Amino acid sequence: QVQLVESGGGLVQAGGSLRLSCAASGRTFSSYAMGWFRQAPGKEREFVATISWSGGSTYYADSVTGRFTISRDNAKNTVYLQMNSLKPEDTATYYCAAGWSTSDSKYPYRYWGQGTQVTVSS
Repeated sequence: QVQLVESGGGLVQAGGSLRLSCAASGRTFSSYAMGWFRQAPGKEREFVATISWSGGSTYYADSVTGRFTISRDNAKNTVYLQMNSLKPEDTATYYCAAGWSTSDSKYPYRYWGQGTQVTVSS
């Protein structure tokens, strides 16, 4: 069992930056691939980024490539999402997830956090 708690969301102006954190409980964190997804009101939950268990492999949605960076610290049981050059269309609730493989689909992810709200004003 893994419990995930996101933090770091908030209100920021367009062009600004935020860093999201996702703290995991349990001793098996380093065994899981981790992902970030987001969901805007009235829209489907969509993939943002994923990172392998070792951190050696990352993959991003086209919409955030070059602006967002996913990383992890297995010693701290934490995964991060650094978000730069934020746009109003990045406004959403951001969720972290743990799964057995890196994927841009939500189905391989077994554990999910409760989400943190990111609002980007124009």
